[in-house]
Parts: sequence; structure tokens; C-alpha cells
Amino acid sequence: MAVAGMPKFYGRLPVAAGLALAAFLLPALPAGDALAEPKPTIAEAKKKLEKLNDQADKIVEKYNQAGEKWKKARARYRTLNGALEKQNAKVAGLRRELVTMAVSSYQVGTVTGWEGLVTQADPGALLSGMAAVDQMSALRAQSLTAFEEATETLRTDRDKAKAALAEADGYRDELAKEKAKADKMVKAQVKLLRELGAYRAGNPDSPGITYTGPASGSAREALEFAFAQVGKPYQYGGTGPGGWDCSGLVQAAWRAGGVSLPRTTWEQWSWGAGRRVSLDDLQPGDLIFSEGLGHVSLFAGGGQIVHAPQTGDVVKVVDLSSYGRRLVGAVRP
Repeated sequence: MAVAGMPKFYGRLPVAAGLALAAFLLPALPAGDALAEPKPTIAEAKKKLEKLNDQADKIVEKYNQAGEKWKKARARYRTLNGALEKQNAKVAGLRRELVTMAVSSYQVGTVTGWEGLVTQADPGALLSGMAAVDQMSALRAQSLTAFEEATETLRTDRDKAKAALAEADGYRDELAKEKAKADKMVKAQVKLLRELGAYRAGNPDSPGITYTGPASGSAREALEFAFAQVGKPYQYGGTGPGGWDCSGLVQAAWRAGGVSLPRTTWEQWSWGAGRRVSLDDLQPGDLIFSEGLGHVSLFAGGGQIVHAPQTGDVVKVVDLSSYGRRLVGAVRP
């Protein structure tokens, strides 16, 4: 029953009163959060992660390529610098030889030179002395020529070593830039994986698993090595033993099988130009490359592969059908 003097509600508050009550009951939002964007759904986060992983493949490949160029340039510089040091020693030895010869020539010229020779009564001694002077002159000329040639080679070696060092420094700077990009990408991947609850740290000391597939010979040795790494973390630029990236794992696995592969996926694909096989004719141990050549795995037989996938994951064995990357081809070492 309505009370005299009070407004009738009929089960509803007046509009102004309802808004006031709602404002009182709802928690206050921090400044700036009123228009905050909603968190992405799991599907959206997974799609973003997939895109990040594709980008990471390319960035890591560039990092590995820069690293290989730097290593080769550094090795070339060290080789040239070693040759430079040897040439320095050779020039120094020839210089000492010339000084010694000059001193001897001076002594011969003052004691038994032409004036001494022509006054000798013994014709045999005279001829012998003349031959000695001629021989010393010829030796001095040869030594002088050798010294000049060695000095010129020294200058050439020094210039080559300086150029190689500058090249190595340039690649080192390139490597640092690519590393900075990769570090930034890894940070984004890890953040997203942790949000999804899908981050796997891995165990650097993982004992792996035993390969029981159909491979034989070198391919079996390669796959036994790769399976022994299962459970170890993916690590960009990783060449073991506690962490691997895709091409580092493949290279090490086939090294265990007695085959020397290049370091990066691009180099491995190029190395296998004459060893390509159809994806419909895979055999255990074959290298399988993804489109863009950013990733490589090993075919294990039985429709499975073993590989080091990406940041936040571990070396593992999965079905090729669930690989998730478009394939470009295969190589049989």
C-alpha cells in the first residue's frame, strides 16, 4: 500500500534514482581503464602466436646467417694474420741476412778487395779471390731481391688482414642488430605463451627418448642422436648440448651420422640442391623444409618428425600432419 506523500514505484525506481544507485553500487574504475581494450580470446592469442612464430623463423635464420658470416670472416682474418706474422718473421730474417752480408762485404772490400787482390803474386789466389767477390755480389743481389719481394708480400698480407678484420667487424655489428631483433621477438613470444599457459621451459639435461623407428645406417645414427635431445629447450642460435634451434639440431644429428651439413636452413637447402626428394617419397632421416626456409625438421618414419619447434617449446616428436607449417621440399643427406 502506498504511503501518503511518497512517489509510487510500481516495482521500478525513478530513472534518476536508479542511475544514482547504480553509480553507488558499481566499483570505481581506475583512471584510463574506462576504455581499456578487452583481452584477446584464446583463439586470437593462438593466431597471434602463430604469426609471431613465422616471423621468428625468419629473424632467427637471419641471426644464424649473420653469425656464420662473422665466424667465417673472423677465421679468415685469423688465417691471414697468422700468415702476416710468418711473413714478418721472414722479412726480419732477410733483413738480418742483408746486414750481415753488408758487413762482410765491407770487410772484404777493405782487406781482400780489388786493391789487395791485384797485388797478390799468386795467380791462383788472385782468381780465387775474384770468384769469392763475384759470388758474394751475386748472393747479395739474390738476398736483396728476396727481401724486396718478401716485403711486398708483407704489405699485401697486411692489407688483406686489415680488410678481413673490417669485414668481420661489420658482420659482428650485423649480428648484434639481428640478436636485438631476436631478443625482442622472444620476449613477445614468451609473454604470449605464459598468458596462454603454454610456455615450456624444457630441461637442458633431458635424457631424451630412444629411437625405435625403421631407419638404418647413418640415418639411424642421426635419428638416435635427435631423439636423445627430446625434452631439451628450443633456444634460438642453439647448437647444443643444452638447447637447440631447428637447424642446429639437424646439423648435429647428421654430424653424429657422419655427414657434415652447413649451419643454417638456407645453407642446408642450398647444400642439398642435388639431393632433393619428393615429399611423397620421404625416408627416415630426410630433412624437411618449411615454406620460406625458416624451419627444418627430420623425418623419423611412421608419419612422424623430430624437431626443435620455437621459443617456449622443447625438442619433440610430432605427427607430420600436425606440423602446422606449409612445406617446400625435402633433402636426403
